[in-house]
Amino acid sequence: MSHDFAPELGDQHLRLSGLRFAANLGILEHEKRAPQPIQVDAELNLGAQPLRPRDDDITHVLDYRKVRQIIIDECTAEHVNLLESLIGKLCQRLLGLHGVQGVRVTITKLEIFDDCAVAIRMEAGRW
Repeated sequence: MSHDFAPELGDQHLRLSGLRFAANLGILEHEKRAPQPIQVDAELNLGAQPLRPRDDDITHVLDYRKVRQIIIDECTAEHVNLLESLIGKLCQRLLGLHGVQGVRVTITKLEIFDDCAVAIRMEAGRW
C-alpha cells in the first residue's frame, strides 16, 4: 500500500474492461471513411479509500458510469489519425477526474488487419 498502515483504508482501483464501440481513428483510407471498432480497457488508481464508504450514496464515490461515458466521448469526439494521440488524450482526461491518481489505458484496434488486432497501452500518474 502507498500509505501508512491504517486498518480502515485500502488502495482502490477502478477497472473497466472490454468496452467496445466504434471510433474515428486511423490513417488508412478505409479508416478515414468509416468508424473503426475498438476496445478500451482502463484502470484508475484511486489511492487510499475507506474500506467502506461513509454511506451508500453514489455521490460519495467515483461513478463508473461517468468514467465509461468519458471514455466513449473522448474516443468519438473527432477523427484522430494516431492511436498514440488518442490514448494520450484519454489518459489526460481521466487523470483530470477528482481523486484519480493514476491511469492505465489500453486501446485495441480490433479489425485493422485480417490476421491480428493492434493495441497500445499507456500508464500515467501515480502507481
